[in-house]
Amino acid sequence: MNERDELREQIQRRLALDNQVVTLGTVASALRTEGVVLGHEALLELAEAIKSDLTGLGLLEPLLNDKNITDILVNGANQVCLDRGNGIEATEYKFENDAQVRQLAQRLALSVGRRLDQSSPFVDARLASGIRLHACLFPISKPGTSISLRIPRAKTFTLRELVELGSIDEKIRNFLEQIISQRHSFVISGGTGSGKTTLLNTLLSECQENERILIVEDSSELKPNHKFKISLEARPANLEGKGAINMRDLIRQALRMRPDRLIVGEVRGAEVIDWLAALNTGHEGGGGTLHANSPQDVPVRFESLALAAGLNREGLHAQLNSGIQYVIHISRNFKGKRIISSIGKCELNEKGLVQVVNVCSFDGETSVFHEKVSV
Repeated sequence: MNERDELREQIQRRLALDNQVVTLGTVASALRTEGVVLGHEALLELAEAIKSDLTGLGLLEPLLNDKNITDILVNGANQVCLDRGNGIEATEYKFENDAQVRQLAQRLALSVGRRLDQSSPFVDARLASGIRLHACLFPISKPGTSISLRIPRAKTFTLRELVELGSIDEKIRNFLEQIISQRHSFVISGGTGSGKTTLLNTLLSECQENERILIVEDSSELKPNHKFKISLEARPANLEGKGAINMRDLIRQALRMRPDRLIVGEVRGAEVIDWLAALNTGHEGGGGTLHANSPQDVPVRFESLALAAGLNREGLHAQLNSGIQYVIHISRNFKGKRIISSIGKCELNEKGLVQVVNVCSFDGETSVFHEKVSV
């Protein structure tokens, strides 16, 4: 290894240690920290070389040309799969060995200042391109190192386009428009890869033009077609365990930023307490997503998150009752198509606990409204 290559690796390690993304400024700062002085042209050349080392998907790069692909999944060296919205498909792509998969995973992690090695064998991060990365090293992952890439959709769909795609019908479209226009708070539930983020993007794009949307996310994915939106993104601790900014911090900051709608990209932890408290104190029309198997499972999921954060069952249901009005469940039907399979309304049962009562269901062909409801 020559002196130039050694310097490049030295700066890459420094960027990873400081949890820094590769830019001209961060490379210059890392050089100063290492006591190295370079002219502008040499600095620019070094920054470009490091960026080239750390970006790109290698042999997977051609798959990005297919705009229908939402997920690329590497299951060890011998299996690369993808999802175009109709379920998992195998591809002919293969790596030479697990070391090559591992190298790609580590390179992608390093590009955003994250560590991936045997002492920290998995990573969850968003790449500079917006792609969501999850990687897990062998032998934690078998039969080999796994890489999961969630490709953000460049296009935000309208509700009318979702009708054309068969994800909803006209009656459900009208119902969703009323939920948004009348500023009811809602949760979109569903499994991994069911299309929750895509649907939330669509619904936020339907908000009135004069509303200010504050979006809080663990990893930025939401990009609604709306003029007045601002996103706050959480930040993990660096390799020294410092600098973390969590979702609870961001929600508290968002409340001071004059939000008309407070949106949580995915409710997954203690931030549920702060979000529900906000929805109960005048911040109507909020929305978010939650992993759940059905609308009826949503209160139980909220319970488990709230209890872990120190809020008891009674307190959670009191907040949930006045904070959330509708649960919109999205799933795949038997053909693998993403559809809004049901919409439920939050109501109190005889025990004073929130339950979700189905308002309508949809099988991909026809929607059925189970009772005459007005939003």
